[in-house]
Amino acid sequence: MSLIERAADKLTKSNARYYSPDTGRIPQPSEEALRMNSPSPAASVRGDAPIHDRPGHQMFVAKTERPDSLHNTKATKNTKKTTKKIAIDLENLHHQGIVTLNHTKSAMAEQFRLIKRPLLSNAFNPMSGLKNGNLIMVTSSLAGEGKSFCSINLAMSIAMEMDHRVLLVDADVARPSIPKTLGFSKEEPGLLDIILDPELGIADVMIKTNVEKLTLIPAGTRHTHSTELLASQNMGTILQELAQRYHDRIVIFDSPPLLLTSESRALACQMGQIVLVVEAERTTQQTVKDALQQIEACDVVNLIYNKARTQSSAGYYGYYY
Repeated sequence: MSLIERAADKLTKSNARYYSPDTGRIPQPSEEALRMNSPSPAASVRGDAPIHDRPGHQMFVAKTERPDSLHNTKATKNTKKTTKKIAIDLENLHHQGIVTLNHTKSAMAEQFRLIKRPLLSNAFNPMSGLKNGNLIMVTSSLAGEGKSFCSINLAMSIAMEMDHRVLLVDADVARPSIPKTLGFSKEEPGLLDIILDPELGIADVMIKTNVEKLTLIPAGTRHTHSTELLASQNMGTILQELAQRYHDRIVIFDSPPLLLTSESRALACQMGQIVLVVEAERTTQQTVKDALQQIEACDVVNLIYNKARTQSSAGYYGYYY
């Protein structure tokens, strides 16, 4: 065996003790092996190729694969999440009295055209001076006044706009009703989950729909300290991202009733605009006054007089004033 062949054999054995199948550590040559692998001055003068370049003399393990388990872990971590998408039954919504893209000439559609116009003007008019003007909370004094009905109608109406998109957030974390109306599971991760889990982002809980400009965020996993979560610094950060990240987007929060829970009051102080739904012939004036006191920190409060009978039809329609 020549001197070169003995050096190659010794170097290979030296490298072998550095490799561990469990860690996948790439072999590193010893100092002695490096000295032996370095071309001598004589070799350089003669123009001979370094040992590791010569045919038949493999000095280093060029491609050392890491264990499959490590490759799989890395691949799983870097896998891009796919945004969920649902198909809303628009005909069913229409039968429930909700505005849809296929029935734009209905009396309900006209009502919500009137309702959305000042809200959009406040949100995108730089002269309004509103902070977070594109964040709109829809609430009511008591349960059953139609706030979720109005939230969905308002979102569907804004989705018809040419220049704006809408994100509907189910913030009624105690009794979410939007999933049942729009046809998706209330067990989907949502608002409370991204507040609690720093690994989750807004995009991770968004649900796209077959209405091109309408996206949803569910309420998420129920939590006993939901009020504290909605009033937390993390929630404030999320709201700022929603307000500033998409310049053309209206974000509608369907919140709990003001006089029955404290979650809506925690949200109200961070909203740009609030819409208070008042049920006709049921909600008293004093009840409305009590509700308004809870949200007096917000500069822009609009009211929807809901379920008012009109002379032209026996049906119930919302009315803005």
